[in-house]
Amino acid sequence: MQKEQIASAIGAGDTFLGIEFGSTRIKAVLTDLAHQPIASGSFDWENSLIDGVWTYSLDEIHQGLQQCFADLKKNVQETYGASLKSVKSMGVSAMMHGFLVFDKDGNLLTPFRTWRNTITGEAAAALSERFRFNIPERWSIAHLYQAILNGEQYVPEIAYMTTLAGYIHFLLTGEKVLGVGDASGMFPIDSATGDYNKQFMQSFEELIVDKSFPWRLQDILPRVLFAGDAAGTLTAEGALLLDPTGDFQSGVPLCPPEGDAGTGMVATNSVAVNTGNVSAGTSIFAMAVLEKELSRYYPEIDMVTTPDGKPVAMVHCNNCTGDLDGWMRLFAEVLERFGVSPKKAALYDTLLLASFDGDEQCGGLMNYNYLSGESITGLTRGKPMFLREQNSRFTLPNFMKTQLFSCLATLRIGMNILYSEGVSLSAIAGHGGYYKTKETGARFTAAALKTPVTIMETAGEGGPWGIAVLAGFAAMRKEGESLSAYLDAHVFANAKKETVNPTAEDMACFDDFLARYQSWLPAQKAAADCE
Repeated sequence: MQKEQIASAIGAGDTFLGIEFGSTRIKAVLTDLAHQPIASGSFDWENSLIDGVWTYSLDEIHQGLQQCFADLKKNVQETYGASLKSVKSMGVSAMMHGFLVFDKDGNLLTPFRTWRNTITGEAAAALSERFRFNIPERWSIAHLYQAILNGEQYVPEIAYMTTLAGYIHFLLTGEKVLGVGDASGMFPIDSATGDYNKQFMQSFEELIVDKSFPWRLQDILPRVLFAGDAAGTLTAEGALLLDPTGDFQSGVPLCPPEGDAGTGMVATNSVAVNTGNVSAGTSIFAMAVLEKELSRYYPEIDMVTTPDGKPVAMVHCNNCTGDLDGWMRLFAEVLERFGVSPKKAALYDTLLLASFDGDEQCGGLMNYNYLSGESITGLTRGKPMFLREQNSRFTLPNFMKTQLFSCLATLRIGMNILYSEGVSLSAIAGHGGYYKTKETGARFTAAALKTPVTIMETAGEGGPWGIAVLAGFAAMRKEGESLSAYLDAHVFANAKKETVNPTAEDMACFDDFLARYQSWLPAQKAAADCE
């Protein structure tokens, strides 16, 4: 479309809007009705470690939403000379899991506990054993039960529990709902019914019956919706929260709020059985849409769902590019001392591509990127650590290759479980910041997972674009049309994509790295235990 046509579409409200709250950035993406991105806005933020809890304040959430939307409006105005006053449909997504609880008057009862916290080990283990179903530490139900075990005084006052996406959606619409994919990270979903597992819910009620709380679990959880369901409209209060200038109009329909895992599946067209994707940014997780259930439950594997309710095996790791980003900031600072200020994209591309000149054994270098704890490798807290052999070949190519391999190592450990179960994926789609330099991201992911990796042109847009697509699906779907059929026909039919096949040399190199990674892991654990 030409700029004049896009400006006209924006003025007519013929666009879709997606906003996603990531760990380090809030991003909004505006698309046309053909789901092509036409504008974006963002706001950088960081979680804080306060009293041992990773959190964001409600003020940060509200201000981040407004600043991100203001940046989008500015981009629209500067690019097209148009004012963004309405859209055809919109949606909100965010980091999954965590703990947001409110009383009957809407007051937050305890600071928001994000997915990054590893403080619910006792509760997660007890619930997993009781249900015979893996309940990870970051899941909302694990946080709730841990609060009960801790005797936290506010628990009887809980009237509503939700995720970050559910909270923002409630602010915008007044609706206490959640997309099934995000809901599956709060409490187990029964794929046969598309709702919370009633057997597990009853079991939980029996577990806490002696507490005599005035609430029942089913009453404090959000109502579960599927992709395409109506999820409310933007209220006047919600419109003012989003855009305090008053320009943006109320009445816009919203799709069900989703988690970043679900939007990642949509953004990579990975919602059909036997498809999969890897989302790699601050955290990294792989999703495999299953043909059949696993033979048993594994503590390392989350069972969640697609936005339309299909069962998904999820390998989730808390740490991916955070440590790498820290090193890149250091390199940028070095260059600035010499009077050179490279653009971020150029810095990353230049240094990451140097990894292709690295040795087969990464020069005897090793890196652990654990900014926070990692359940797959048994760490309750993190302490990033770089190591090297005495006779190592400490070069830039080896260093960068080690950093990029480190981002994938824990994921591969978890994926080995799925491989042992006979899970086979024809290809894996990659998206997120790790794939901004797609040559390195795709090549090394293919080597680590021993599977072809496809990168689509929308990989850099990721989750915000994915929730914009879900908004479009809710507005445009035909009766009975499935999400996968809609994506194939209307979103990815002419999508540009590149597929990278793993090479024997790269796979052998990564296998050698992983063997050393697991062998040296006790050193990381010892360091993390040091005060």
